[in-house]
Amino acid sequence: MDIRASTVLPARREDIELRTADGLTLVGELATPETGPPAATLVCLHPLPTHGGMMDSHVLRKASYRLPALAGIAVLRFNTRGTTSDRGTSQGAFDEGEGERWDVAAALEYADFHDLPNPWLLGWSFGTELALRWGRDPLVRGAILLSPPLKRAGDEDVAAWGEFGRPLVALVPELDDYLRPEEAARRFAAAPQAEVIGVDGAKHLWVGEPYVRVVLDEVVRRLNPAAAPLPTTV
Repeated sequence: MDIRASTVLPARREDIELRTADGLTLVGELATPETGPPAATLVCLHPLPTHGGMMDSHVLRKASYRLPALAGIAVLRFNTRGTTSDRGTSQGAFDEGEGERWDVAAALEYADFHDLPNPWLLGWSFGTELALRWGRDPLVRGAILLSPPLKRAGDEDVAAWGEFGRPLVALVPELDDYLRPEEAARRFAAAPQAEVIGVDGAKHLWVGEPYVRVVLDEVVRRLNPAAAPLPTTV
C-alpha cells in the first residue's frame, strides 16, 4: 500500500494534558510505537495560531501518523495557550511568543516525567521562534526548524543557540514568504553548528506530499538514522 497524505499507521495514541508553571492546562496528544520503547521523541511546536496554526497543522499531524510505526519515534503534539484544534482548546490566550515559554517548558517537563527518550524539538514558522527562544533546555538533544522567519526570534537567539551547542537544522523553502535559503545561511552562521538545508520548489506551508517526505526524512535522519529514509509503501 502506498503511503498517502491521509494514511494513518498503527500507534498507541493518547490524549494528554500539559500543566504550565503559570497555571494553564494545554491539550495535546502523544503517539508512540505500538511495541517497544521509542528510540527518540519529537516535541512539535506549531505555526502561528492567529493564522490557523495548531497541533493538527498538516506536517505535524503526518509526523504523528507515520513516525511511530516507521521509525520508532514518539510524537508529542499540543496546542499552545489559547489555541484550538479538534483535540480541544488550550487555556489562556496567545501571547506573541512570550508566555509560550511556559508551554514549551511544560511539554519538556511532560517528556521528562514520562521517560520519553532523546527529545528533539520540531518547530514550524512561529514554532521555530519558540524553539530558538525557549528550547535551550538541557533535556533537548537538538532542534529542527521548518520555515524559520527569524522575526520574533532574531540573531541574538541564533547566537545563543550556537553557545548552547546542540544540533540545529533549518529546512528553508526555496520560495518561502519570509526567509529564503541564501539569507538563512547568512543569518544562521551565528550558530556554527547550524545546518541550513534549502528545499527546491518548497513554500512556507510545505504543501504537497513530496515536501512532507523531505521534512520527515530529515527528522528521521537526526532522531533515528537507522530508519532513514522512510519507506513510501507499507
